[in-house]
Amino acid sequence: MSDWIDVTPSSQLAAGEHCVIDVDGTDVAVFNIDGELYAIEDACTHDGAEIASGTLEGHEIVCPRHGARFCVKTGKVLKAPAYQDLATFPVRIENGMVQVRDPRWE
Repeated sequence: MSDWIDVTPSSQLAAGEHCVIDVDGTDVAVFNIDGELYAIEDACTHDGAEIASGTLEGHEIVCPRHGARFCVKTGKVLKAPAYQDLATFPVRIENGMVQVRDPRWE
């Protein structure tokens, strides 16, 4: 079972902001959207480029390279050229700290 990894104090991740952290060798982007936290793998499934710097439109992230769209809440691909969903990760606040973990290898 993977451990929870500290990302940032919850007070440092305001609504509309995001940060990227290495979780067991995987870059994970953590987003605060209207006070709700979501975590996705920071790699577009179209070409592997980082996606966190893309445009956030509501709960959708637009890849900055080729315009693929994904739902940040579910990781579902919404628009080509990507056809594979993004991995999502559990995220929580524990003792004032945003934490994520990678359960894929359990």
